[in-house]
Amino acid sequence: MKLRDLFGGKKEKSTGLDIGLTKTKEGFFARLARAITGKTVIDSEVLDNIEETLIASDVGTTTTGKIIVNLQERVKKNKNIQSGEIYSLLKEEISALLTASNNDIRTELPEGVPYVIMVVGVNGVGKTTTIGKLAHNFKKAGLKVVLGAADTFRAAAVDQLIIWAKRVDVPIVSRGMNADPSAVAFDAVQSAVAQKADIVIIDTAGRLHNKAGLMGELSKIKRVMQKVIPTAPHEVLMVLDASTGQNAVEQCKEFTKATDVTALALTKLDGTAKGGVVIGISDQFKIPVRYIGIGEKMEDLRMFDKQEFVDSLFKQ
Repeated sequence: MKLRDLFGGKKEKSTGLDIGLTKTKEGFFARLARAITGKTVIDSEVLDNIEETLIASDVGTTTTGKIIVNLQERVKKNKNIQSGEIYSLLKEEISALLTASNNDIRTELPEGVPYVIMVVGVNGVGKTTTIGKLAHNFKKAGLKVVLGAADTFRAAAVDQLIIWAKRVDVPIVSRGMNADPSAVAFDAVQSAVAQKADIVIIDTAGRLHNKAGLMGELSKIKRVMQKVIPTAPHEVLMVLDASTGQNAVEQCKEFTKATDVTALALTKLDGTAKGGVVIGISDQFKIPVRYIGIGEKMEDLRMFDKQEFVDSLFKQ
């Protein structure tokens, strides 16, 4: 099943994305316009200004360096490139660096085996809200969803997920605060199998990413789930807060050391001018950005499409 089919029509998505990226676009375009004002060709000064623009938009120094080097090579080959062409050149370079997402739910799973999504990320990034929105979209598409409240270190995390489960009207497996997270994950997957659910989403603890104990717990949760479904989890989704900019990059570094993150969700893009972090993270880690959050409504969790993102970013 195509995940894209679960998240609304293309026209609706495009409009919502344009609005959600407003802050990033305004800052990016203002700086980019200043970078080429009064210039007819792309010279070293223009390239320096573009470099500053990309870094200020939180694209990151490593990814920005790649873009600038590629632009320099293109200018060397064609010295007649006009400054007005910089938009189309940047679109091409950015698109090439974004990691494409498969955006499919695996269809080869045996009948009766749910698709297991394990969600990771530090506290405060919008992890629980993202799970709730995912459950809403999956259920809206006619899929049977089960949630597992395995973030048992914080009472608020369990309570919030229970609230989301009631709001979306999907079953949840919870043992409350201080329960063994692995036991909760085991019960959730087992329950999903018994209910012949299509998808089970497991919330996990979000303590600071430099806590070795947390990382060990994530590995244990995976091992325990595999006692029920040997191929679980089918996806490890890391949730990052785009508004934290380069701190999100550091979080991604730590989590990818500890567990096999297979997809990313970037939240709060609508509230930040740091949307360029999507480009840097995708390029640096080669992990597909699968979802982006561009608002508070259930429908504001969108599938990430790199071409739509780039087109929207450069739309005036």
